[in-house]
Amino acid sequence: MNNDRLRLDLAGLAEEVTPVDLRDRALRTSRRLGIQRAVATSAAALVLLGAATGTALAIRPNGQANPPAPATSVTSSAPPVEVTPAPQPSATASASTSHSSQPAKPAVLAGTRNYLELTDSEARIHVVRSGRHDTNVLPLDKSGCVANSMTISPDGKRLAWVKDGNADGMNGTLVTSRIDGSRQRTVATGITCLGPRPLVWQGGDLLMAQAGNRSVLMDMAAGKPVNGDPGQETDRCWSADGKWLAAFDAEFGKHWVAGNGVVHQYTYTPPKDEAALHDGWQPRSVSMDGRYVAVGWVGTDPSRQDGSFAVVDTTTSKVVELPGAGKVRSILFTLDGKVIVQRENTLTVLDGDFRQLGSVAEPASVRGQRLLAYVP
Repeated sequence: MNNDRLRLDLAGLAEEVTPVDLRDRALRTSRRLGIQRAVATSAAALVLLGAATGTALAIRPNGQANPPAPATSVTSSAPPVEVTPAPQPSATASASTSHSSQPAKPAVLAGTRNYLELTDSEARIHVVRSGRHDTNVLPLDKSGCVANSMTISPDGKRLAWVKDGNADGMNGTLVTSRIDGSRQRTVATGITCLGPRPLVWQGGDLLMAQAGNRSVLMDMAAGKPVNGDPGQETDRCWSADGKWLAAFDAEFGKHWVAGNGVVHQYTYTPPKDEAALHDGWQPRSVSMDGRYVAVGWVGTDPSRQDGSFAVVDTTTSKVVELPGAGKVRSILFTLDGKVIVQRENTLTVLDGDFRQLGSVAEPASVRGQRLLAYVP
């Protein structure tokens, strides 16, 4: 072969192969190898996952895996949902991803609510559950002690009240029963039935009452007083589990909350335009961690005052801003950490950080009544 001719042919062939052609071919080869490696790696990972979970996974020709067969599940019919979830901000899909945020689950106030309705001759305990409403009726005595002292334990198991008031209508007999009024029994005599809150629960079994000028802590399960000095503090109020106590120390003029070896001393200045109409304020409900108290007015007469209108942070003495619109009638910290704000015909349900979970429209049969307890 002629060497000169061979050199000329090779030079012509080299002119046809440009640097761009070489670069494109190299990129295509690199991408193809990368895809092959990814498929091989994914297949290996799926095989390891299947071995770890005991699930057989078949690799499809396109490199995807068949999903595992769903586990057997047991379903049950849920009660009607009463809560209207709070509006959630719309999620905007990112330009770099095709995944969207999962919608928040609706909050459900699925427990039992206990309301007190008073007529001229009856005390009606309304027991409201999702999709069900029962009413238990107890007769009132003429002295008005029952109407002013009727209360329900935070666990929803017991009623307690003072009945058969004496001639002056100030004292009577402490009685307890089941929520439906059955199995009544006498616990103590000479118990005061007047004041904003003559009976205050400490958890589900203990009840603070007033016998004359002294406080008595009663064990309602055993039907007798608890040994020991309950202390000289006033305006007592416990968290629903009975572990945190909010009270007023008259000797030093201080409000405090104590529990688990911790004491928070706090202050509160009520609205001036309302303060002149009342004899001060007192705690009405305590959060499960003792950090917050709901406060309410003390009336200028001896009649019952159950409402509350503000929440105070006992670690900072600052008032908490509550979501929702309308005048607040009462605020209840519950056993499961929720906060129920009662307004006109509506309950606003908050979590422990006071974020709105939803709202519940109260049935017409209990509108305007006192919400005494909520049991999860």
